[in-house]
Amino acid sequence: MAWIFLVIAGILEVVWAIGLKYTEGFSKVVPSIVTVIGMIASFYFLSLALKTLPLGTAYAIWTGIGALGTVLLGMVIFGEPRDLIRFLFLSFIIIGIIGLKFTTN
Repeated sequence: MAWIFLVIAGILEVVWAIGLKYTEGFSKVVPSIVTVIGMIASFYFLSLALKTLPLGTAYAIWTGIGALGTVLLGMVIFGEPRDLIRFLFLSFIIIGIIGLKFTTN
């Protein structure tokens, strides 16, 4: 279950990161509420994962999922650059996530 909690936490990190863009400095109420709820939920699921997973592994994977998802959604939603080099570096994040998963008991 810890790995499932960690994936949920990572997805929720993407939710709050994208939501943060829409808050316009927390000046918009609904996006701000969604962002804060996403943050709290993300930290909650991360804390559940940390009951059994090593801190370094869980934190790196959590931020990796968040970074990967945020960059990909930034490309789709906000029209951010879709350069080949960006995809190359995103693949390094994926390799790191997979590597940490397989090297953690």
